[in-house]
Amino acid sequence: MFSTAIILFAVAALGGATMAVLHFRGRAAPPVVLAVLHGLLAASGLVVLALAVLRSGAGGTPAIALGLFLLAALGGFGLLVFHLRGRRQPGALVVGHGLLAVAGFLLLLAFVASSP
Repeated sequence: MFSTAIILFAVAALGGATMAVLHFRGRAAPPVVLAVLHGLLAASGLVVLALAVLRSGAGGTPAIALGLFLLAALGGFGLLVFHLRGRRQPGALVVGHGLLAVAGFLLLLAFVASSP
């Protein structure tokens, strides 16, 4: 299940990186389809990761990765609120959201790579 979460997060990250580039190039809002797919893939990865952590009883690195992804999800909801209110999303929130997700992804990847 950890590998499935990695795949879901990796595909979500492609959409997230694309939206971040568009944001910092001055585009007001990302295409709705891209934002929805990013959110759905990331949320699916979060559910799969949570189930994997709970079922395996894995603490440590996977649990920390889950926590980081939960914080990134909160940032994503914050970005959504700005979008729904028609306001430009703060660059610091865009960067913070991405950094939390990348940190969680790298921890999860390291855990899977080091598992027998």
